[in-house]
Amino acid sequence: MPIEILMPALSPTMEEGTLAKWLVKEGDAVASGDVIAEIETDKATMEFEAVDEGTIGRLLVAEGTAEVKVNTPIAVLLEEGESAKDITDGPVATAPQAQATAAAEAAPTSGGSEKAAPPAQAKDGARVFASPLARRLAEQKGLDLGQITGSGPRGRIVKADVEAAAAQPQPAAAAASAVPGSSAQAPQIAANADAVLKTYADRPHTEIALDGMRRTVAARLTEAKQTIPHFYLRRDIRLDALLAFRTQINAQLAPRGVKLSVNDFIIKACAHALQQVPAANAVWAGDRILQLTPSDVAVAVAVDGGLYTPVLKDAHQKSLSALSAEMKDLATRARDRKLAPHEYQGGSFAISNLGMFGVENFDAVINPPHGAILAVGAGIKKPVVSEADQITVATIMSVTLSVDHRVIDGALGADLLKAIVDGLENPLALLA
Repeated sequence: MPIEILMPALSPTMEEGTLAKWLVKEGDAVASGDVIAEIETDKATMEFEAVDEGTIGRLLVAEGTAEVKVNTPIAVLLEEGESAKDITDGPVATAPQAQATAAAEAAPTSGGSEKAAPPAQAKDGARVFASPLARRLAEQKGLDLGQITGSGPRGRIVKADVEAAAAQPQPAAAAASAVPGSSAQAPQIAANADAVLKTYADRPHTEIALDGMRRTVAARLTEAKQTIPHFYLRRDIRLDALLAFRTQINAQLAPRGVKLSVNDFIIKACAHALQQVPAANAVWAGDRILQLTPSDVAVAVAVDGGLYTPVLKDAHQKSLSALSAEMKDLATRARDRKLAPHEYQGGSFAISNLGMFGVENFDAVINPPHGAILAVGAGIKKPVVSEADQITVATIMSVTLSVDHRVIDGALGADLLKAIVDGLENPLALLA
C-alpha cells in the first residue's frame, strides 16, 4: 500500500522543522538511502534520506514550508504496481513504521475469533503501529499505546513492549502536565503572550517569529535556570606568561600557517584540568552522576539567531595546533549551520568566551547535562602588587566557573578552577 513519508526528527531537540528543498519530484523513482530533501532543523540544515524504495506519488508539503511538526506526512511513496489512484482510494502506511509481513503481524490467539482492537492514536493524533495481540493486551491492561515505545520492526509495538509497560508504574496525569512545552502549559503561554501584546499594542514595534533554534535555546536555558542549582566561583588570571609564550610559539608556527589564539590555550587548560580533577569531569544523569574518562570540552559559538556548542572530543590528547584547527573548522561550519548532531552533543564541560567582545566578566548558564561552564572575560591591563610588594602592570583575565551543585561541590569546583588557572598561568605545563 502507499507509504507516508513523515517529517523526521533529525536531532534530539527537534520538534518541528522547515522543508527547505525537495530533491525529488512526483513520479521520480527512489531507493533506500537516496537523498530526497533538505530539512532545516533547530540546529542545522541536513539531508533526509528515503528508507524505502518506490515512486514518489505525491509531495504533500511545499518547499520552504516552516514549522512542520515532526511525524507530519510530507510525501507519499508508491510501491511497485501502485498508482496515484491508490493514494486517494486506499489506506496509507507510515514509512518509519511500515508494516511487516502478515505472518509477523497476526500473532496467534487462543480463540482465534477475537475482534482486533482499533488502531491506537498518539496524543497528537498520529497513528500508533502495533500488532493485534499488543493492541488487545493493552486494552485489557488499560494501557495507552501512545505512551509505549515499540521494539519491533521499525518501531512497531509488540507483546513484549506492552508487558514491559504493564510492569512499570504508570505516571500520574499531573506529571505529564508539568513537562515543559506540554499542552497543559499552552493556555498559560498563550495568556502571557496576549497580555504582553495588549500592553504594547499602542506602541510601534516589529513582531519577530521564533525559529527552531531560538525556541530550543529559550527552552533549554529556561530548563537550566529552573532546574539546575547553580553556584559561581570567580578567579583572576595573570596572562603575561601565556601571551609571551603565545607570541614565541606563533612565530615558530608561522611557516606552517598556524596561529594559536588565547582561546586555544583556554580549551587546552580546561581539558588538562579535567584530567587533574577527574571527579569534576562529570554530568548529571537524572538519578545518577556519570563521570567521564576523556576530556570532551564544548565551546559556545555565536551564530545568527542563537548559538552552538560544538564539542572537541579527547581534547586532553590533542596538541594546541590540532585543537586550533579543529575549533576553527567547527566554528565555521556552525555559522553555516552545517554541523552534524554528533558534533554538538555530549561533553561534560563548556567554555563561553566573550572576551573578544570587550566583556570583562559575566556568569554563564550551564548547558545541561554538563557539570560546569567557564565564562571567560577580556584580558585587561591592570595595576597589581608583585611578589616583591611593588606596584606593576599585568594583563588580567577574569573568569567565572558556573557549577551544578548536584554534580560538583564547592571544594571540588575550587580545585577544578585552580587547575585551570595554574594551566593558563604556566602554559608550558600544558605541553607536557
